[in-house]
Amino acid sequence: MLLRLSRLPVMSRITVVLAVACTAIGCQGATPESSAAQGRTLPPASSPSAAQLPAQSIAASRRTAITSAVERVAPAVVTVQTETVERVPADFSEFFFGGRTGERRNAGIGSGFIVRADGVVVTNAHVVGGATKVSVAMRDGTTYDAKVVGVDETNDIAVVKIAATKLPLAPLGTSSDLVVGEWTIAIGNPFGFVLGNSEPSVSVGVVSGVGRNLAGRGEGGGVYVDMIQTDAAINLGNSGGPLVNAMGEVIGVNSSIYSPSGGSIGLGFAIPIDRTKRIVEDLLDHGAVRQPWVGLRLQTPQAQSAREAASAGAIVGRVVPGSPAQRAGVQVGDQIVKATTRAVRNAFDWEARLLEVRVGETMPLVVRRGGRDVTLSVTVGDSPEVTAPKVTVASELQLVTVTDAIRQERGLASTGGALVYKVSDRISDQMGLQQGDVIVQVGRARVGTAEATSTAIERDGARGPVILVFERGQQLLQSSFYLR
Repeated sequence: MLLRLSRLPVMSRITVVLAVACTAIGCQGATPESSAAQGRTLPPASSPSAAQLPAQSIAASRRTAITSAVERVAPAVVTVQTETVERVPADFSEFFFGGRTGERRNAGIGSGFIVRADGVVVTNAHVVGGATKVSVAMRDGTTYDAKVVGVDETNDIAVVKIAATKLPLAPLGTSSDLVVGEWTIAIGNPFGFVLGNSEPSVSVGVVSGVGRNLAGRGEGGGVYVDMIQTDAAINLGNSGGPLVNAMGEVIGVNSSIYSPSGGSIGLGFAIPIDRTKRIVEDLLDHGAVRQPWVGLRLQTPQAQSAREAASAGAIVGRVVPGSPAQRAGVQVGDQIVKATTRAVRNAFDWEARLLEVRVGETMPLVVRRGGRDVTLSVTVGDSPEVTAPKVTVASELQLVTVTDAIRQERGLASTGGALVYKVSDRISDQMGLQQGDVIVQVGRARVGTAEATSTAIERDGARGPVILVFERGQQLLQSSFYLR
């Protein structure tokens, strides 16, 4: 994953080496004897010199579909600057003797592009994740404070807003008809202001592949499936910038690279713009994305490598009672071979198909059962915890009672308890409690519902530390914290 650039190196001296290369046509008349030996390069005898060509002809010969596309999109490309605050020991001695902690402010940088003239900017979730301050720098260097409207970590998309109007827009295209081998242009701010100003950089390549699934996951909750692969150079700081076609339309959001060194080796990946449009609409309308749910879990393939996993098939291992999948007639042991209009060959493809649909939509499904294909129709719903009643504890913890549907959907070992739906940064930092954990015991008392858990936490918190036992990954963990 292209991570936020936390610190830029100080460059005390930059040495630039310029190499002059001849094209095959421009150097036909040059030989070591006729040009290098004389200390100059001669134009071919059959062609006029550059000085003899009309200025208009030179300008016209330089213009291509690439330059036109860049002119169309680059004005809407911005630099996204962030600041995060990290708590650290005040000094070396206090680290060992338990003294007070200080703060360290880290700067990060990424890219983004404007999709609405009143200041709506699209970028990556990992660019603004955890930021205490976000600002947006325009192409001319004008900088605005920005507000994070919404973040979808699953798809690695974020929307931020600045107080400005009549801004240039990046034209949005479609990612549904991409052709492998067509031109792609990556625009953004690689390595931020190390390059001297806020003008975006441009790199060019082709669509190397579509529907790519990244088996190796990066940090965070991103699901990198059904991605556009390009060999256009993408580096640190390019995150969140647009991937553009030769018509000057945004076809993807630059998000991740595969690189042993951290720099571009020609394996870049972008989130398709069709998926991005849906996410941006949800974030603008609701501040969050409604995660589609059908209520089935696939079998874990017994694969020894990513290659084996890619061809293992998508076999249904569990169907949640009362779920959309059960109502549609999906059965354990079915092999999903098609969802929406696209083939499903493995678990990655299935995740990608789920990211294409919205809550309330009907998803056509083809499953292989007993040697024949069966066509089904699944109405996509909200996940059980989304629709379940929420119980808030001291404004810092939001809990949901674990139901049978939630237990089966998440593969929980506990039959009851309180699922952590949301948790504040303070509680998470102090005790390591995370979204998705299930609290099963408070102090010495077992708890079976969100309401019982809230009562027990407030009771114990009034007397001292709150000791929790919770399930994570089918393991029981224990921690404690003070309730303020």
